[in-house]
Amino acid sequence: MRNFIRLYINGQPCQISGNIAFLSLANYLRYERQATGTKIVCEEGDCGACSVLLGRMEGDQLVYRPINSCIQFLYQLDCTHIITVEGLKLDGKLNPVQEAMVDEHGAQCGYCTPGFVVTMCSLLDKKPAQVSCQDLKDGLTGNLCRCTGYEPILRAGMSVELPNIKPIQQLYPSEPMIRDFQDHIQEDVRIEAGVRLFFCPASVESAVTFKAEHAGTVVVSGGTDIGVICNKRGIEPSVVMSTTHLPALEQIESQTDADGQTVLTVGARVTLSVLEAYMKDRVPELHKILNVFGAPQIKNAGTLAGNIANGSPIGDSLPFLMVMDAEVELMGVQGTRIVNMNRLYKGYRTLDMQPDELITRIRIPLPTANETLRLYKVSKRKHLDISAFTAAIRLMMEDESITSARLAYGGVGPVVLRLPETEAFLVGKPMTEATFREAGKIARQEVTPISDVRGSQAFRLQLAENILMKFYFEVAETPEAVCP
Repeated sequence: MRNFIRLYINGQPCQISGNIAFLSLANYLRYERQATGTKIVCEEGDCGACSVLLGRMEGDQLVYRPINSCIQFLYQLDCTHIITVEGLKLDGKLNPVQEAMVDEHGAQCGYCTPGFVVTMCSLLDKKPAQVSCQDLKDGLTGNLCRCTGYEPILRAGMSVELPNIKPIQQLYPSEPMIRDFQDHIQEDVRIEAGVRLFFCPASVESAVTFKAEHAGTVVVSGGTDIGVICNKRGIEPSVVMSTTHLPALEQIESQTDADGQTVLTVGARVTLSVLEAYMKDRVPELHKILNVFGAPQIKNAGTLAGNIANGSPIGDSLPFLMVMDAEVELMGVQGTRIVNMNRLYKGYRTLDMQPDELITRIRIPLPTANETLRLYKVSKRKHLDISAFTAAIRLMMEDESITSARLAYGGVGPVVLRLPETEAFLVGKPMTEATFREAGKIARQEVTPISDVRGSQAFRLQLAENILMKFYFEVAETPEAVCP
């Protein structure tokens, strides 16, 4: 067991211990390393001004993705390589992306510019051919600019000649860093600093043992939620455990059960960006929701297991998981048990989990060819916004009649709700406008929304009713549109 974090910053090795390990990456870069190109603006992962590239081991190389450094803590970054905007220069000169931003006047106040540069470098590094303007728009949804406007920034990205960009793997060869990391990654990490304790286990067994011995342990995977809480509320958990070094939980596996249904097993460390890409052709409806779940920087860190553990009644993935009867695998010192998603939540942010248990995997049956699935997210903005209302509707039809119905709504109660009365009403009914109009009225009676900053009670009640009409008109107009 060691008592320090090992990482590299712009190719230089760093060894971090004590109180510094509990700093956010952005604060460490700016105040301890004087790498002030990384800006801190919103400090909650919204604006992207603090974007850096995070390189993690995947096989025999480091794979780089942009993240928000303001809500990543150093204790999460053991055995990683961080590249800041300063580290993207070529031989002391601006790289082609930086030059393009200058030539196209893509900066005004300058706060957002480093984040845009970092994200564009990541996008252009991964593309084998010239990127499209839409590629840039999609990739830059997590980078906000309030001065220049996006046209000159997009022009800058489009003007870059890809052959002029030196690949990151050439700029920073992986081999020496990976050899260093391999010497450290199999060890548990434990750092004590005053009243604070951090633990990074090298095995799931070590993780649950530590959790059992330390009541109130805060488990951090992507850290996209706890980072905001720490920054905005000044809360500092006294005991923190990171799941960084649990590669067994980073896999997605697909199997066919005895009934011929495809079941995915998603490890608790699988990021939302990886899951989004995996679901593109398998469950397009979930891919659509994940696409607007949050910024790329958020999805490159956050996990499906984290969205489940958060227990928010407006968690974007939860309605889907509930109508699909997904199961959560929990591991504790007494072994492993399985809990159906529809029985996991006992109340507002209260889960059926023992103090020593850890979410290890999620098992998700996928829709079959004869089912129709629709997922909905209602928010004030399409991208980068918390939901006001969410819904999942899953139906099976036979001979113009509904034979099975499952509905789940979020944002209408203390937990995401299944609607058993509405489901029972729909079964056996014809697929008609009148059926769904009446179903909407029943659904309205099954929910108990409140008013808050994202929507009034009356607004959410109306959505509970209207979403069924929206579903009907979508499916009625395209009856062949079922999930593959």
